[in-house]
Amino acid sequence: MARYTEAVCRLCRREGLKLFLKGERCYTDKCAIERRNYPPGEHGQGRSKFSEYAIQLREKQKVKRIYRLMERQFHRYFVAAEKAKEITGEKLLLLLEQRLDNMIYRMGFATSRSEARQLVRHGHFCVDGRKVDIPSYLLRPGQVVSVGESSRSVTRIVDALEQAERRGVPDWLEVQREAFSGRVKALPTRIDLTMPINEKLVVELYSK
Repeated sequence: MARYTEAVCRLCRREGLKLFLKGERCYTDKCAIERRNYPPGEHGQGRSKFSEYAIQLREKQKVKRIYRLMERQFHRYFVAAEKAKEITGEKLLLLLEQRLDNMIYRMGFATSRSEARQLVRHGHFCVDGRKVDIPSYLLRPGQVVSVGESSRSVTRIVDALEQAERRGVPDWLEVQREAFSGRVKALPTRIDLTMPINEKLVVELYSK
């Protein structure tokens, strides 16, 4: 499966905001946005005007990079959202939020979505008591995510839980840190998602 292997700080600089792709580093003065808040490349500081298409493309790239997806996978989510009865843009974000790797990041068991994805693939998590190693697994309200018994001493998970207080846990999730588990109380609404995303631009882009 294809994946992005280059410097992720370039992605934040390209989008002009923190995407929180490197966990704890993003909260320090070592963050690339803090040091060089302009797009990467030789002409990064000279870019100013964007066409309507470029603005839509940048928004799509931003959402895709926040959730750490490649183009083909992201497009599949859009197609699924378009077929649903709900508003396409909001349904797209909801599907992305339901992913297991995203939920693990939201619960504080990982410092970034990339780390959460790797931990899931290595079999460290269970859903309703059964091991799940598919990062794209969609969680439903009432389901419980837990760290496997043999994985509760994994340094990255323990450290992530200690750092999770900085981010906090969304209201639609319930986490019991002592039990290494979290429950999906409900699915989030658009108001609950406070990230600077304009999903309407993504819909407009794919509707061309």
